[in-house]
Amino acid sequence: MSDDMTYKAAGVDIEAGYEAVRRIRTLARSTYRPEVLNDIGSFGGFFALDVSKYEEPVLVSGTDGVGTKLKVAFMANRHDTVGIDLVAYCVNDIICQGAKPLFFLDYLATGKVSPDQIEQIVRGIAEGCHRARCALIGGETAEMPGFYAEGEYDLAGFAVGVVDKKHIVDGSAVMAGDKIVAIGSTGLQSSGFSLVRRIVFDTMGLSVDDYVEELEGTVGDVLLTPTAVYADVIMRLIEKTPVHGIANISGGGLPENIPRAIRNDLRPVVRKGSWPIPRIFSFLQRGGGVSPREMYRTFNMGVGMVVIVPNEAATPTCEIIEACGHPASIIGEIVEATGDDRSLLLLD
Repeated sequence: MSDDMTYKAAGVDIEAGYEAVRRIRTLARSTYRPEVLNDIGSFGGFFALDVSKYEEPVLVSGTDGVGTKLKVAFMANRHDTVGIDLVAYCVNDIICQGAKPLFFLDYLATGKVSPDQIEQIVRGIAEGCHRARCALIGGETAEMPGFYAEGEYDLAGFAVGVVDKKHIVDGSAVMAGDKIVAIGSTGLQSSGFSLVRRIVFDTMGLSVDDYVEELEGTVGDVLLTPTAVYADVIMRLIEKTPVHGIANISGGGLPENIPRAIRNDLRPVVRKGSWPIPRIFSFLQRGGGVSPREMYRTFNMGVGMVVIVPNEAATPTCEIIEACGHPASIIGEIVEATGDDRSLLLLD
């Protein structure tokens, strides 16, 4: 038998995989809740849902990735924040339906297992789960030699939450006259990075280590700022005030995502200048000569999420958001749609 006809010789290091799992187990345990019944390493993750807390419990699931923001992590050789992005992009979707996050799973594929790199990645995932108050109960690390460039990987995540059927937020309660309240973003978060990389690295010729005075940080630090996890603030709002609709402002920006949170006979109106826009957006717009229309359809422009509430609840909603540590602004309102046009009306 030939010594080079082994799995390790073909590029898969089983022992390195075992070491990565050992490190992951400790990080995952730090996120466990009482409902978690088993440890990392089983064929499936067990979560005992306490149905006595709900009249009609409905599970809400979501999946997403980090996208080409990972390319920036590769360039900077920094992998401790993208896991937060992964959790945030999954959890921030399911909370739009009023679901409380329960547990999370991840899928990590790489060309060669590096226990140090994987530990950094999963440390970020565990931190994201802490912020979302959900448990990391399982996942998969796949070593795929020849499939990814050296040092590169891809990530996907899967979140599950629960909401009582009568409390589902589906936009059906939204009505004309409701106000649109913005929860401020942490910057780019994790959308639009194909355009970001083209502007910053190709057009402007910057590197991840370059310090940009306007941004008060290096390119790498600014671009890798992790996405905010909005689970706590959304759950607090649902408890304290009538919330008619919620939208996660991710890919597609305000124009694509706000209409998803309202009925077909209504239209959202948003006024530019009614919220603070982080400097990274003007920096990118000038650096790439990007049109305002393209900026708003690609990036969140400083709005991480929006909640749609009755007019009289708008100011208390802002107060709750700010008490949770997030910026808040009333940025528009809901009006009756004219004909079939329910697209976002963005006013200067």
